[in-house]
Amino acid sequence: MRDIIEVTEEAGAVPLPSPTLFPGDGEKELEDLSGKEVKEADSLIYLQLKEERITPIAEQLLETMEKESDEATEKSSDFSSYKEFKSAWNSLPSAGKKCFKEDEVYECFEEPSLDSIGKGESYKSQEENQSTEKLEKLNKMVRVHSYEKIVDNASVTHIPLKSCASIGSNFENFEPNSIYSAIKLNNTENNAMMEEAWEALLKSYVYYKGLPVGTLAAMDPTAEALNYNQVFVRDFAPSGLACLMRPASAGGDPEIVKNFLLKTLHLQGWEKRIDNFTLAEGVMPASFKVLYDSHRLRETLVADFGGSAIGRVAPVDSGFWWIILLRSCTKCTHDHTLSEMPEVQRGMKLILNLFLSDGFDTFPTHLCADGCSMIDRRMGIYGYPIEIQALFYFALRCSREMLKPERDGKELIKRIDKRITALNYHIRNYYWLDFTKLNNIYRYKTEYSHTAVNKFNVIPESIPDWVFDFMPLRGGYLIGNVSPARMDFRWFLVGNCIAILSSLVTPAQATSIMDLIEERWEDLIGEMPLRIVYPALEGHVWRTVTGFDPKNTRWSYHNALIWLLAAACIKTGRPQIAKRAIELMEQRLSKDGWPEYYDGKAWSYVGKQARKYQTWSITGYLVAKL
Repeated sequence: MRDIIEVTEEAGAVPLPSPTLFPGDGEKELEDLSGKEVKEADSLIYLQLKEERITPIAEQLLETMEKESDEATEKSSDFSSYKEFKSAWNSLPSAGKKCFKEDEVYECFEEPSLDSIGKGESYKSQEENQSTEKLEKLNKMVRVHSYEKIVDNASVTHIPLKSCASIGSNFENFEPNSIYSAIKLNNTENNAMMEEAWEALLKSYVYYKGLPVGTLAAMDPTAEALNYNQVFVRDFAPSGLACLMRPASAGGDPEIVKNFLLKTLHLQGWEKRIDNFTLAEGVMPASFKVLYDSHRLRETLVADFGGSAIGRVAPVDSGFWWIILLRSCTKCTHDHTLSEMPEVQRGMKLILNLFLSDGFDTFPTHLCADGCSMIDRRMGIYGYPIEIQALFYFALRCSREMLKPERDGKELIKRIDKRITALNYHIRNYYWLDFTKLNNIYRYKTEYSHTAVNKFNVIPESIPDWVFDFMPLRGGYLIGNVSPARMDFRWFLVGNCIAILSSLVTPAQATSIMDLIEERWEDLIGEMPLRIVYPALEGHVWRTVTGFDPKNTRWSYHNALIWLLAAACIKTGRPQIAKRAIELMEQRLSKDGWPEYYDGKAWSYVGKQARKYQTWSITGYLVAKL
């Protein structure tokens, strides 16, 4: 996933380990330290030699590694021998053999060094460890980006994952072969579900003048179409990622993504008028549909910029998703032609100028009305919801990679850099909540100077009681909203996961978010993953905040966002969390007809007004599996 949607780590940030699911440009001839040319597949720990300047201790380890491997394997249950591990690695295709380090992606089709396997977020210096300790760690650990491909060489008894215990970032308690066995046991059923999902995705294709330009929101034959027969920009994001991630030989379709990007860009250029009021030039549509004009005998596009939306609100997030998907397409296809087109550059600048415009705000965050984000109904999130801020940050970083400095581009890049720095500081400091921070807020006093600790005048008595029971000693998260005298302490999945994927949070904060998910599994994941917000609004609060909206039934939640959780889990080195959530989803999602959402505290009922064969439920599952 990261190879599609991750952007370059910002300067000074410590990168999180992450696998890649896409092949690189093929094997190259590399030159080792002695000047000899070696094949990448035969170059053991080449990346360590070249990038980490191996010390004499490590060089000695290289010479003795083959001899000590037989002795070391007697202590391991992960691989029967080092030679078997080496054979497994050499049999891998190029996919999954990329290494991420600092601010660059290194193409390293060579074998990983044994001393680097399983270290997770940080690389310890070779002087800190003895060679025998490194050999033992080899047999206990395995990097995430290689274990998925070794499945065919492993066959051991499945060991169920622990319900909540964290494995941290070094995988010392992780049993990779248990995942291999689970995959083998469920392979037939999972393949059938995957094929069903792919077929449903293909049926949802929308064509304009013979070319696929998007996917329908839902294809429920038992319900009235309403606006579910349209192509929604935010809904197409996982559809586009699925089409990009699937290999072309297996039916991958990057062309639909390119067509979608160009068509929505074309719609951006339309005059956007709602009730005699003209919207800003850079606003992207919430959705569009294809109609056949019987008089002119041709197809026409009809776009919705909020005039037909719930509550008549324009989408804030469509522009962000468009930029992120453009960057995803560029990274996956390795083709910069699309992003460098003058009209695409202009469209990106219009979006950025809209969101970077100066106003009365003293915060670097972006003001957003209720209902303008993925939660497209009134939920009391007016102000600066974390979902929009995380998407804003992600889109800024993606734009920074694609914008050309010609003409006004150079000045716009400077504005982006300033906003990224300010937004990064603001979110990490003011939106973060863990046990320590909660205890500090609990003791806040009213202050009025620029040196005040209580900068937002939060009255401790306004903290809801559920927070104290919900917050574990281990873990933390970005709260839903920050505004004067009011903090929304609710957990929102989208904002927290995107904050991890875009490196908006620090590696330590990303780890704490994963810890929280494990500690509060029943509350946040449940029996049919996963809950978009916690806790639900109930009683009088629900009635007044949502306006009695029947589609905002309390304890309803969406299952399509599993792909965001899976991506965040992979990036933080916690694949077992994603695996467990996906297995829960596979028990019911297909059998229930791919519903839009579920209801109930026990997560047992298909939503009262949920559509069947919801495309984002289908593609969310596909992307998570990929």
